[in-house]
Amino acid sequence: MSQRYSDSSVEEKLLEYRFHSELRLDAKGNPASGLPVVRGSLHSGSNAAFQPDTPAPPEPAPESQEPRTVILSTQSPAALKMGTQQLIPRSLAVSSKAKTPARHQSFGAAMLSKEAARRNPQLLSAPSFSLDDMDLDTGPGGMLKRNLRNQSYRAAMKGLGTPGGEGGPIQLTPKLQALAEEPSQPPARPAAKNKKTLGRKRAHKGSFKDDPRLYQEIRERGLNTSHESDDDLLDEPPSPEGTRKVDAPIVVKSYRPPQITWSQLPEVVESGILDQLPAEERKRQEAIFEILTSEFSYQHSLGILVAEFLQSRALRATMTQMEHHHLFSNITDVLSASQRFFEDLERRHKAQVCVEDISDILEEHAEHHFHPYISYCSNEVYQQRALQRLTNSNATFREALRAIEQRPACGGLPMISFLILPMQRVTRLPLLTDTLCLKTQGHPERYKAASRALKAISKLVKQCNEGAHKMERTEQMYTLHTQLDFSKVKSLPLISASRWLLKRGELFVVEETGLFRKLASRPTCYLFLFNDVLVVTKRKSEDSFMVQDYAQVDHIQVQKMEPSEASLPGGGNRGSSVPHPFQLILLHNSEGRQEKILLSCDSASDRARWITALTQRERQARGPPNKGDLLQVEITKAYLAKQVDEITLQQADVVLILEQEDGWLYGERLRDGETGWFPEDFARSITSRVAVEGNVRRMERLRVETDV
Repeated sequence: MSQRYSDSSVEEKLLEYRFHSELRLDAKGNPASGLPVVRGSLHSGSNAAFQPDTPAPPEPAPESQEPRTVILSTQSPAALKMGTQQLIPRSLAVSSKAKTPARHQSFGAAMLSKEAARRNPQLLSAPSFSLDDMDLDTGPGGMLKRNLRNQSYRAAMKGLGTPGGEGGPIQLTPKLQALAEEPSQPPARPAAKNKKTLGRKRAHKGSFKDDPRLYQEIRERGLNTSHESDDDLLDEPPSPEGTRKVDAPIVVKSYRPPQITWSQLPEVVESGILDQLPAEERKRQEAIFEILTSEFSYQHSLGILVAEFLQSRALRATMTQMEHHHLFSNITDVLSASQRFFEDLERRHKAQVCVEDISDILEEHAEHHFHPYISYCSNEVYQQRALQRLTNSNATFREALRAIEQRPACGGLPMISFLILPMQRVTRLPLLTDTLCLKTQGHPERYKAASRALKAISKLVKQCNEGAHKMERTEQMYTLHTQLDFSKVKSLPLISASRWLLKRGELFVVEETGLFRKLASRPTCYLFLFNDVLVVTKRKSEDSFMVQDYAQVDHIQVQKMEPSEASLPGGGNRGSSVPHPFQLILLHNSEGRQEKILLSCDSASDRARWITALTQRERQARGPPNKGDLLQVEITKAYLAKQVDEITLQQADVVLILEQEDGWLYGERLRDGETGWFPEDFARSITSRVAVEGNVRRMERLRVETDV
């Protein structure tokens, strides 16, 4: 970590030296004495915003020496590269104070911007100047340091190079305010504004429905578990004379304006209610309005899934009726449920500028109208399998699908991002409702209503998860029943409604008899670990297994061993031949006697995953650990589980880490308590203590409501 900070300081010093040497600036960032100030690149014909108030003619240069032209970094080829963020001296521009960077970044938004730039660069909006997505913080003496909870600020400097790089620069006209000479002393800080009045000058024209967003490209503030986003709701972009951090760099970027908030609605601004509204009530109104607007975006994306994919005749012609049903299931019923939910929310919103409550609407729909979500989520295993089969073996399907995905309405996003929307929405609703509960704690009646709504929605999520697991487990058990041969041992009735598979896989066996001869051929066994029984088999073919033994999970002991501990009979050492060993003891096997098996794995992470699965009953008996002491991570990109003991994660999921080994993490997902393994490359640590404690409290609330 110290090396990363050192790299940061070196880069800052190099940049500072480069700007001062090339622009010939003194230590304070002002032009050096005697330097001709050339403003030829700032004529009114190119950009009127650059016209100075009182331009001073340059001093005449000696005839023997031509004046050196100073090219501002805002006009350099590097700065004009499309889509590249650049750092320029603070004295060259004036920017407004930046808001706190959002904790979540929409993958869909990034894909949309890249797709738009590829198709038509002229559609890009002019770059603006902000610190929105920078993770820079100011330390002692104005030095910059990294914010460990966000990406490195090197990302903002990526692409900073010398003129003449690959590809010619695309000429964009940056819109800057007129520049004035920077005073030697920073301007005085303006008087603090009352937060009640903030936001009145930010009114948007029209309705939030005028600019529909795809649900994939938004990230609800209500998903944040700490109060860090509260200030964002109360901040107003200050005037150019407003203050900001000393020496903070200006980031040149192109981005889509943020989604409208409740405080920016014309009817709210014109009513003057913001002058009298307490800050906490305003936050509650923002939380209510966000549920409304996010439901509209979600409904908009579902409409695209139905119109562009489900109703496509070209796509339907490439598959059977059964495959089409497995792929789209009852998505039209889900869309209808979303439309009714949004209509009720919008009706309440139109009736009251300051909405009294929506908890009754949330509870009503969760209990009586959201049942299509359970059916849709239960079909998830068939949906994924059908999509994988069609994609791998049906060229006509791939071509038709690619043509639809490239349509402007789809925003360049794949169909799978639309198919998983109901699962995403139903798992986010408890978090948004929990945020509403937090904003109503000062009002007992509203808090009770919000708690009832949270309980109803949490119960819905639990039913969706159980439905998905039940369908998957039932089909899995029937398949395994046909693959396992119990002819050599006492038969075990495998199919049971209360039995499911936890982990399966092939391991190396270290046998006592003929050890050296058999180690050369690496004998193996194939284990099937269910929630109540372990089955030891030998593979006969790709999907056929001969059962050698089995034992109840309660009659199993596992011992982790080091290579040096795996000794040969007679005192010899075989550590170099037995990587990552562990011993499995069947206290009461299929014949009622004890059996020991020494196994080894290819990697430390594989051994850790097997030991974790085999000792699940023991860990449950010990009780849960203190979750406040556990490492927490935020998922930076979606991960799809590839094995039974892995967990599928969505971007921005928060996971409590229970174990970690050799690049893999085992944790509990905050939103529903599901556990599983996933690669550590898909997550970043949460270092804010406020966020960590907020996550723990939120998890406790969600668990209580689900278990009631």
